[in-house]
Amino acid sequence: MAIDPQILAYYRRMADQFAGLPVPIDAPARRERFEELAAQSVLPNPEGMVVENLAIPVPDGKLPVRLFRPAGVDSPRLIVYFHGGGWVVGSPQTHHTVAALLAADTGCVVASVDYRLAPEFAFPTPCNDAIAAVRWLADARGQLGVAPGFLAVAGDSAGGHLAAIAARDVNAKSDTPVVNAQLLIYPVTAPVLTTESYRAFADGPGLTRDEMAWFWTQFIGADELARGADQTDARIHLMADVPTQLPPASVVLVAANDVLRDDGLAYADFLVRHDAPVITIEASGMTHGFARLQPDAPRAREWMRRAADAFVSIFDDV
Repeated sequence: MAIDPQILAYYRRMADQFAGLPVPIDAPARRERFEELAAQSVLPNPEGMVVENLAIPVPDGKLPVRLFRPAGVDSPRLIVYFHGGGWVVGSPQTHHTVAALLAADTGCVVASVDYRLAPEFAFPTPCNDAIAAVRWLADARGQLGVAPGFLAVAGDSAGGHLAAIAARDVNAKSDTPVVNAQLLIYPVTAPVLTTESYRAFADGPGLTRDEMAWFWTQFIGADELARGADQTDARIHLMADVPTQLPPASVVLVAANDVLRDDGLAYADFLVRHDAPVITIEASGMTHGFARLQPDAPRAREWMRRAADAFVSIFDDV
């Protein structure tokens, strides 16, 4: 399937820029490189956007949160956002523009959570952080000045994985859904690296099969990764068991040219099989990570606008 020319141009620029430099092999080096890449795909905050910082207490410390408030919206709804990066790299800073644009496109307050990263904080810490963040923010809606009867989660890549986990866990422990909707952007959903999309896009461009295997290994370890489709922990394999309380509505956005395309499509099918309404969007011409590339490729920006419109369209149905 054809890849958007401006996406390809981005990859060529990055290849030229980093040609001859050593390939990062450990987590600190990969974080540094990712921060360099992300810093080149930034837009000014939308006009009137207010950005605030707060912290969420967890048993071993505090999780920083970056809050994006769009201009001119009375009693906005709240979206809790989890950045991508294979549970190893990334932060609210690397995904600042993604969260700011999501807030502007949806008219919602977006809380971007700085969860702890593997391998220093491997499974289940990122999952626990995501759950704790959603619970705390749900309880804090009154003091945050957002609509009290609504909460959504969103995330890209590994952040989509954490968003889905948090939504299920928080809802399962409540008589009525706390998380009303979820937006999962090319989410990681299972440690199964043998799907058709993994074969078709094993070497990229963008995320490769080997890179995803490395990320999974940092997160859960080589032995758990080897279990793959036999994994029984739903915090690892999102489709490992029968859910008790899925969010009432979901949007799943996948990139057509992405090793994780089939992860997202499989999870959308899982939602349908369990009577959870879902809108599935396959972004043609896009590769993994295109949400971050909205400043570089107009079609990436358009796909994210479409996803935001679809997301907002389901709010009144939940």
